[in-house]
Amino acid sequence: MITVEPRLVMVCRSVSDVVEGLRQGAASGERVVPRGGGHCFAGRSSTDGIVLDLSGLDEISVRDGVVTVGAGVLLGTLYAELHRHRRAVPGGCGPGVGIAGLTLGGGIGLLGRKYGLTCDRLVGVQVVLADGRVVECSESSEPELFWALRGAGGGQFGVVTSLRFASVPEPVMTRIEARWAGIDLAELVSAWQEWAPDAPDEVTVNLSVGAGGARLFGASMLGVAATRELLSAFGSSVELRGGLAYAELKSSFADPLERPALRMRSEFFTSSLRAGTVASLVGELSAGRELSFTAMGGTYNRVAAEATAFAHRSSRFLLEYVSDVGDPWIDAAWATGHVDGSGGVYPNFPDPALQDWASAYHGDNYARLQAVKRAYDPHRFFAFPQGI
Repeated sequence: MITVEPRLVMVCRSVSDVVEGLRQGAASGERVVPRGGGHCFAGRSSTDGIVLDLSGLDEISVRDGVVTVGAGVLLGTLYAELHRHRRAVPGGCGPGVGIAGLTLGGGIGLLGRKYGLTCDRLVGVQVVLADGRVVECSESSEPELFWALRGAGGGQFGVVTSLRFASVPEPVMTRIEARWAGIDLAELVSAWQEWAPDAPDEVTVNLSVGAGGARLFGASMLGVAATRELLSAFGSSVELRGGLAYAELKSSFADPLERPALRMRSEFFTSSLRAGTVASLVGELSAGRELSFTAMGGTYNRVAAEATAFAHRSSRFLLEYVSDVGDPWIDAAWATGHVDGSGGVYPNFPDPALQDWASAYHGDNYARLQAVKRAYDPHRFFAFPQGI
């Protein structure tokens, strides 16, 4: 969908390559943007200037439970390598998503209700600043920059070249999936939003509904019997498959994208949608339109909103409105749900249509983020619409 063509794509295989790319951008006055996975909904991973393709920064190492990952590593590769070490880092499902972009904007996934956001597992970051300096960030070194890199979104303060995570033992998972046609969608949504955010931390169950029916999907760190008991309210048609390593579970949900030309808007919710709002939303569903609900709560919400740059620590769920590009339903549906919403928006789902974007992405953390920006990128070398 992104038609912008860069003048130059520089494939970076070392930190010095990144430094050189930034030097060229400064000398020419052209915009420079880093590209990891290239999945930015707002097209921030491309430019008509210089793209720093980080795919060559692809090293992964594991030592004493700490995982060091190059900024060009994609999730599918990371999960497979961590499986060899029987370790895991909580993250998203798409195998082609870049670990750097996912982490810098937060990182929501099937282990998050137990282990937190991907950025909550971050213990160190290497980043190249606009002036070419290479800095190491952690709680004890450049702590304000480290704070900002955990959840403000990618490309804001510099080019991240590697990340270090405190991993967890790879859990054995139970896969959860159910599909229904001809079901009462309003009743299902109402039941899900009252149950899923309050489920045990070990269980993440998400929901997608459309005109053709509904899909319940997720995972549990509990056994099949215990998981089935927890899901009894959703009936006997829920399919469970136990004994899957986390990497195997991820692969089972990594279906190829069937409809690439999509537009999406989203919002976090700190309380349930009212019955009238649910009825209005499902009543306007037709072919190609989808409401997708992601359960939050659990460990996500046990971190203070100011502890990291990710401000959305009281959310019960995330709701995405998805349809074909050009469908006016997306904006209308977003406005309907927004009446009950928190106003908060996931930084990894940038939305060019937002009006008060600073508050939506960053909440009360925005002023502190502005101070970090002034300290580390005072001339706004890294600038884009809705950028800090």
